[in-house]
Amino acid sequence: MDIAGSIASFAAVVALLTLTPGLDTALIMRTSVLSGRRPAWGVVLGIQAGILVWGLATAAGLSALLAASQLAYEILRWAGVAYLVYMGARMLWNARHPAQSEADPVTDQTFGRAFRRGLLTNLLNPKVGAFYVAMLPQFIPHDVPPALMGLALAGVHVGEGLVWSALLVAFATFMGGVLRTPRVRRLLDRLTGVVIIGFGVRLAVQD
Repeated sequence: MDIAGSIASFAAVVALLTLTPGLDTALIMRTSVLSGRRPAWGVVLGIQAGILVWGLATAAGLSALLAASQLAYEILRWAGVAYLVYMGARMLWNARHPAQSEADPVTDQTFGRAFRRGLLTNLLNPKVGAFYVAMLPQFIPHDVPPALMGLALAGVHVGEGLVWSALLVAFATFMGGVLRTPRVRRLLDRLTGVVIIGFGVRLAVQD
């Protein structure tokens, strides 16, 4: 497979992954509705930065080392579980105690806080690393430097993620005036909190 064929095939695979609703979609939509466009883009860029890190780590062999080390994988997995459950629990707390959550970092987001949340959510998810370990080597031609090709393929993933995220942010921002009432904010916090805790529980029970 040549470079163009590898990129096209990988783009088709990650397009399906990008369009599948998941944790990233929930975070982007919630942040867009409750905090506005700038924090939402902080989450988006944090997530995409995490993808670039995973792509580079895989090309450099670091993710393969993680996959081979059960202890390292378990440490990362349980760190991810703790982070997701904590974040979801804070959202549920905010929904029950709106007066105490006005200055909470989960709701009152700056761009920097949102970026860190998106980055950590991605980097603490070992399933992303497992995906890159399993898929990326299949799309790297033998005569191409792995690090450069890995970066190029991760860049394709990031590009598709940015396009899809821009559509999500635009839609949520457009609907924000309708959805930012206190009652809807509490409902959205409950729904997103349950979804995020659900992802944390699923990560905990999966081998």
